[in-house]
Amino acid sequence: MTTEVRVPTLGESVTEATVATWFKKPGDSVNADEMLCELETDKVTVEVPSPAAGTLGEIVAAEGDTVGVDALLATLTEANGAAAAPAAKAAAPAPAAAPSGEDSAPVPVMVPALGESVSEATVSSWFKKVGDTVAQDEMLCELETDKVSVEVPAPAAGVLTEIMAAEGATVQASSQLGVIASGAAGAAAAPAAAPAPAAAAGGSKDVANAPSAEKAMAEAGISADQVTGSGRDGRIMKEDVAAAVAAAKAAPAAAPAQAPAQVRGPVTADDAAREERVKMTRLRQTIAKRLKDSQNTAAMLTTYNEVDMTEVMALRNEYKDLFLKKHGVKLGFMSFFTKACCHALKEVPEVNAEIDGTDIVYKNYVHMGIAAGTPTGLVVPVIRDADAMSFASIEKAIAEKGARARDGKLSMAEMQGGTFTISNGGVYGSLMSSPILNPPQSGILGMHKIQDRPMAINGKVEIRPMMYLALSYDHRIVDGKGAVTFLVRVKEALEDPRRLLMDL
Repeated sequence: MTTEVRVPTLGESVTEATVATWFKKPGDSVNADEMLCELETDKVTVEVPSPAAGTLGEIVAAEGDTVGVDALLATLTEANGAAAAPAAKAAAPAPAAAPSGEDSAPVPVMVPALGESVSEATVSSWFKKVGDTVAQDEMLCELETDKVSVEVPAPAAGVLTEIMAAEGATVQASSQLGVIASGAAGAAAAPAAAPAPAAAAGGSKDVANAPSAEKAMAEAGISADQVTGSGRDGRIMKEDVAAAVAAAKAAPAAAPAQAPAQVRGPVTADDAAREERVKMTRLRQTIAKRLKDSQNTAAMLTTYNEVDMTEVMALRNEYKDLFLKKHGVKLGFMSFFTKACCHALKEVPEVNAEIDGTDIVYKNYVHMGIAAGTPTGLVVPVIRDADAMSFASIEKAIAEKGARARDGKLSMAEMQGGTFTISNGGVYGSLMSSPILNPPQSGILGMHKIQDRPMAINGKVEIRPMMYLALSYDHRIVDGKGAVTFLVRVKEALEDPRRLLMDL
């Protein structure tokens, strides 16, 4: 039976790759999941495993060829069960596991799907150690990406025999994290796996490193034992070499950083003893990078206005009990602001658009991002099709996603695709601020604290509950007139909520 070996999915916005190295040649016998070749894209290096055991037939894409996603790389003639068995047996590194019978099989623990546009993660915690017995679906470890934390469950019951990515290691979306010996022989397999880390540390592993990594190490003048491999079975990849070189360059600079006179300012020994240095989480690093990229890319400008919250507060106070009784959720201010923004976005569609190269993409829908502060940082869950939702549906969605955000349970899909964002700094007491755009969006509304202020109403001074509003927008796509019009429409809708019912 002939099986096709094709280019795997390369990631968002990556459509082609270059065949860097073939590890096998036509006629070679291969095992299932054994590495056949390595592809290089402009972002990552991708290994292509064998889809089955057998013999490699024709190589269609030679080294140096450029191939697209799902392009044919080679053909494979599958072996029958009898022929494949000896090869698998010969490849087994732990003879001690052989007497345990057929009830055991090594089960790889792989990095799960991390979500669109996320290609790597950091291993933050292992809940199990080598030799521990695990149940199926029991949590083994936790990964931290630049957006969410991902728990990795055990794919099968057995014994954790090998950890291939230690805490702090950076792993790719298709990397292997560890190995579980499943079945009755799990207990027998654990002792055999224990010496594996020491063997690897001694440089005696017989896993071939990526040729591109070997070349990079030679050019950098470093040896394999100075690099931590992130590939399958600890295989060193080209990006691992780059990381090791960068770390080596950063190391000398780190020592002088402790000296008193540096960029961060003089620090006495007494002050240094009372300081605490904590590495930034990937989420915090990404927040910093995205916000700075937003400033560097967009022509960001902010316009301000103020809104009299008297009518909204009166309407809320009048119906909040009935609303809670009927819908099972409290009536807050966010549903009013969401509705008002959806209403204004219809009139000023460029605030709900984005720039794609030299094109402007107008969105005929509103996926509203609601910024939420969490113990680990700022996240923006998205309420999809908010323009078609009722007040009750919006309040329920905000409450549910807010709770999931605080618990760190938001999925990648729940934080992608937003077209406009609302940020409520007022809950922390902010009176005025200029929110930063959430790229690639072109607008973000900043809400602030409601404060009683004296206002001139019909020639008389009255105390009114007032809120400052701020709209930050991308001046490349939104003109000042459009931005001011949008904010005025939001103000009008909130000061007379009946306009929302009549679509005025």
